[in-house]
Amino acid sequence: MLFSFSGVVQKHLGRGKTLGYPTANIPIDPETQEGIFVGSVLYGETSYPALVFVGKPLTFGEYDKKAEIFLLDFDDDLYGKTLEISVLKKLRNNEQFNNQDALVAQMKEDERQAREYFSTMK
Repeated sequence: MLFSFSGVVQKHLGRGKTLGYPTANIPIDPETQEGIFVGSVLYGETSYPALVFVGKPLTFGEYDKKAEIFLLDFDDDLYGKTLEISVLKKLRNNEQFNNQDALVAQMKEDERQAREYFSTMK
C-alpha cells in the first residue's frame, strides 16, 4: 500500500457523472501525493476496487487539490458517507488534457488498467 486516507463524501459539481465516471469527492491533505491510482475502498463492511484521483482538475481550470474516487461496478448514493481508501499502485501522473474527449479516453484506459490489476489479484 502506498498510502491511505478517509473522509466524508461531499457534493461537488457532478462532472464525473456526466463524463461516465461518477466519483466520490473527499477533501484531502494538501501534502498528499498527486496522480491516478488503483485503490481499495472500504464502505461499511465491504471493500470495493476503485480508481483514485488525487490532484487539481487542471483540464477544467480548477486548482483546488481534491480526491475523487470512482468505485468500479458500484451504483449507489455515497453523499455524506464515510469511506476509507487504501491507495495500492500509481498508474500515472496528473495531467491537463486539451479537451474533455481526450480526458475521457484516458479515463477509459485508466479503468482498463485498474480492472487488469484487480483481475490478477483474485
